[in-house]
Amino acid sequence: MNTFLFRKFTPLAALLGLGITACQPDLEDDFKPNKGSADFSRYIAVGNSLTAGYGDNGLYLEGQLNSYPNLLAQQFRTAGGGEFVQPLFTEAQSNGSGYLRLTGFTAAGTPITASVPGNAGRLTPGSAPYTKVTTPINNLGVPGIRLADIHTAGYGNVQTTPLNAATFNPFFERITPDGSNQTYFQRVKAEAATATFFSSWLGNNDVLGYATTGGVGGIITRTDSFTLKNNRIINVLTANGAKGVVATLPDVTNIPFFTTVRVADIRARFKAANSALDVYIQTTGTAGAQVVRLATDADLLTLPSSAVIGTTTTGSPFPVGAGVGTGVGQSNPVPNQFVLDATEQTAVRTATTAFNNAIVTKANEKNLAIFDSNAFFARVATSGITTNGVTNTAAFISGNLFSLDGVHPTPRGYAVIANEMIRAINSKYNASVPTVNPNDYRGVRFPQ
Repeated sequence: MNTFLFRKFTPLAALLGLGITACQPDLEDDFKPNKGSADFSRYIAVGNSLTAGYGDNGLYLEGQLNSYPNLLAQQFRTAGGGEFVQPLFTEAQSNGSGYLRLTGFTAAGTPITASVPGNAGRLTPGSAPYTKVTTPINNLGVPGIRLADIHTAGYGNVQTTPLNAATFNPFFERITPDGSNQTYFQRVKAEAATATFFSSWLGNNDVLGYATTGGVGGIITRTDSFTLKNNRIINVLTANGAKGVVATLPDVTNIPFFTTVRVADIRARFKAANSALDVYIQTTGTAGAQVVRLATDADLLTLPSSAVIGTTTTGSPFPVGAGVGTGVGQSNPVPNQFVLDATEQTAVRTATTAFNNAIVTKANEKNLAIFDSNAFFARVATSGITTNGVTNTAAFISGNLFSLDGVHPTPRGYAVIANEMIRAINSKYNASVPTVNPNDYRGVRFPQ
C-alpha cells in the first residue's frame, strides 16, 4: 500500500462531476473524413511505454486498448485505414504486468494506492516470460526502451542476456522469437517494409531514467548518439515512401511525478509540528560528493518521496527530511534519489532541448508531421486543456490526464494526445481525420 502527500485535494463530488460531458464544440458535424495526401492503409507505431499504452505503473489490457496508436488507428479507419494489431494481453491475463489502483484517501485527503498483481508472467526474474506475440504487429511500443537501446543485440533474448541486466527488456522479449538476438531496429525495419504510415515517439527514456532517480540512477544519452539513432530509425521508417508523424519530448519536470510533493508544503508540515524544524535534502556536490543542505522551493521532490518523508529512521532523532542544521546529527535529509536539484534540472532541460532539435531537424528533412509534445504539455502544465466543456489539468489525480504513477497518461490523457497528433497530421497532409471525444475516456478511476 502506498500513500502520497497531496497538496490539493478536490472533493470527490467535484471530481465525479468532471465526467459529465457539457457542450461538445470539438465534435464535427457533417464531417467527411479524407486521407488527404497520406495513406493510412497500413499504420505502424514506434515508441516506448507511451506508445504501448502504459499507465498506473504497469502495462495491462485496458491501457493497451486505450493507447494513442489504437485510437489513431480507429480514426484512420474512417479515412481508408486498415487493420491495427497490438500485442494485447488476453482477457484471462488482463492485469498484464500489474498496476496501481486508488483505494481511498486518508482523513487529510492523501490518496492511498495499492498494487494489483500481474498475471501475465515475468513478474520476477525466475518467472515465465510474458505471453509472446511474434507475428506481425502494428504497435511496436516497448516500455522502458531508449533510443540508445535500438541497436542492442539480445535486448529481448534471455538466453544471452540476464533477466536483471540493464540491456534486457522483458517487454521486448514479448515480441521477439525465442533465442533471437534481433534488435528493436531490426523488428521495426521488418514491419516498416510494408507500412504506409507511421508514428514515432522515441527518446523520452533517454532522459527520464536520470530524472526520476534524482540524477543518481540512469544516465542521459549523449546527444550525438541520440541524433544518430533517431536519424536511422526515421530513415528506415521512410525508406519505402511512408509518411508519418513524429513527436518531440516533453520537459518531464512539468509532470505530476515532480510537481505533487512540494518543499513548501513539507516545510509547513514540519513547522506545524515544531517551529525549529526545517526541510533538509541530500544532493550531489562538486566532484560527486554527497552534501546536505537546506531545501529551497526550487528543489523538486519526486512522487515516491512522499512515502519516505516524515518516517522514522533508527538512530536519528529527526523524521526523514527534517532537521535543524547541516551538521552531523542535525538532520535526517531526504535521500538524493528523491531530489532533482537545480543543476540536475538544468541537465534534464538541456538534453531535452538538444534531443528535440534533433527530432525536429530530421522530421523537417523528411517533410513529416510534427506533434510538439514539449510545447503542448508546457501549455497543459500552465493552464490545462478544456475538451468539450470539461477542464483537465496536469494536477495529480484531480487533473484527469495523468495516471497514478504521475508519469504516464490516463485513457483520457491518451485520447487528448491522439487528438493533438490528428491535428498535426491533418494540417501536414491536408487530411480530414476526425478527432475523438476525450470525455468518453476515463481519468483516474476512483474506488467504487
